[in-house]
Amino acid sequence: MRGGAARGEAGGSAYVRSMGGARVVWAVVLWVVAAGCADEPLLDPRADLVVYGGMVWDGTAGAEVRGPSLMQVGDGRVLSVTPLAESAQVVSAAAEAGVVAVDAMGHWVIPGLVNAHGHVGGTWRPDMGVEYGDYVAAELQRYARFGVTTVNSLGGAREPAFALRDASWGRDAPGQARLLVAGSVVTGATPDEAAKAVDAVAALDPDWVKIRVDDNLGTIPKMPPDVYSAVVQAARAHELRVASHLFYLEDAKGLLRAGTGLVAHSIRDAAADDETIGLFLETGVCYVPTLTREVSAFAYDGRPAFLDDEFLLADVDSAQVLAVSDPARQERLRNSPQPAAYRAALEVAQQNLKRLFDAGVVVAFGTDSGPLGRFQGYFEHMEMELMAEAGLSSATILHSATGAAADCLGRDDIGTLESGRWADFVVLRADPLADVRNARAIESVWVGGGRVRRLGDGG
Repeated sequence: MRGGAARGEAGGSAYVRSMGGARVVWAVVLWVVAAGCADEPLLDPRADLVVYGGMVWDGTAGAEVRGPSLMQVGDGRVLSVTPLAESAQVVSAAAEAGVVAVDAMGHWVIPGLVNAHGHVGGTWRPDMGVEYGDYVAAELQRYARFGVTTVNSLGGAREPAFALRDASWGRDAPGQARLLVAGSVVTGATPDEAAKAVDAVAALDPDWVKIRVDDNLGTIPKMPPDVYSAVVQAARAHELRVASHLFYLEDAKGLLRAGTGLVAHSIRDAAADDETIGLFLETGVCYVPTLTREVSAFAYDGRPAFLDDEFLLADVDSAQVLAVSDPARQERLRNSPQPAAYRAALEVAQQNLKRLFDAGVVVAFGTDSGPLGRFQGYFEHMEMELMAEAGLSSATILHSATGAAADCLGRDDIGTLESGRWADFVVLRADPLADVRNARAIESVWVGGGRVRRLGDGG
């Protein structure tokens, strides 16, 4: 990071140009002394971006909205968030220092959303005329445009996604969501086969190992306890944690006892009992609801209303809309018992989310978006609304999608607007703490202090 000392007084004029509703100020490099603080500069010498006047919610547990505030960013990371004394002084100081200044007056600033369970590349096909890596990059850009600045892709990501993962955590990779990957879902009919599968995935240097412990409503064999226990042990030898797909209460108990590192879906067959709550609290394992996964399993037996939502249609893969709107596909679903079963599963999932959260279990926001009809970016906003329907407050939901999700992923560099963390944030035109649906009111999105180009905003 660049350093420097305070030099001189404020002065000079600024050139102001529009950038998607925010005023951005550019000029020459000089330093300004704050009024009444003769020994300290108004701006941090390391700052190259300041966001001033916004109501800041920093994503930490129990955080209060602070504002109007001054957030300073340098080299892609948050330097500080402090009360704003005088916006005119900040604008003048930024102009003199050559610092980009974003006017957030009348707006709310929150950390970028962290999706602890998504997927990338799952709808790519070789005949699409686009390379797999470019396709995944486009998905990460769409996630970011919706305010989702980190995605944990739990299964199916191919080797090119690992290179995108590495690049996404660098300073010079703005414009798309950061990526974590699990690679191929680990399978195996025996403990030995499963352990060898873990070794193969671990050779690619994933962030997680992913398994499925589910029989798809009794239609396929389910991974037994001796096999998933072998996966956990093999992953531990590689210093990796296991993220577990599950459906049933008893499997949740078994996986928690075996040492899973993440419960990556809701318990959907029965109410979470005291034993299950105790296992979560004892192990500290996080619980990822993925309520929208259930929606995707029943919504397309007809045409759901959200397919006409302008918020979705403004930034959507139209080929997927056509695919899920196919009358023959809808007819097959209407003749299947699965939609009704998953409608019931959603109700159980919402009840368990509230029960587990009230008991003190850590909830990490996740959606399972990415497969066909699980619209990346949009489903994250739907997920928050379903969590609100379950009885969680807006503040609780936002914390699960920022600081809590980052903690559950083992990351101390994202998720909050604390000093030293990546400057991944969203500027909103309405208060998301008053109503989580206001997280749709996106003015701008920033990853590593770089503004994400949004469709139609000219940015």
